[in-house]
Amino acid sequence: MDSLLKSADTVSLFCRININTRQNLPIRSSEMGLLIYVNQCKEPPSSVDAATFFKVSKPMVAGMVHSLEKKGYLERGASPNAKRRFTLLLSKKAKALVEETTGEYLKNMSLMREGLGKQDFETLVELLGKANQILLDNKKEGEHLDG
Repeated sequence: MDSLLKSADTVSLFCRININTRQNLPIRSSEMGLLIYVNQCKEPPSSVDAATFFKVSKPMVAGMVHSLEKKGYLERGASPNAKRRFTLLLSKKAKALVEETTGEYLKNMSLMREGLGKQDFETLVELLGKANQILLDNKKEGEHLDG
């Protein structure tokens, strides 16, 4: 059990360091993630696309969209596929924020890749991906038991 506690402390520290790096944001970090996602998409995504990408509920994304619209970061565009759907578009204010903060985020990734070496960095990312999938699968199993 001692090694599990030590592991939890290590992962917790890693997460805190990464979160604290971007603490001076004018919006929540989850909202920032949504803006970065919209910015990276080749075609304007819908809120359903965002919910699927982040593996969260549609109401959660709807809340972020509403908040970001009120703050002037997101705008709604007409969906070419459906009348009742809309696409997510970044405002100029959002584009500037994404450009400014993406550099800081990539700086941390570059530091880790440089410090670990390319092979170890790729292994870290691969293992984090596997860990995320295990936790997501467990979360889905729990939802089936509860619902």
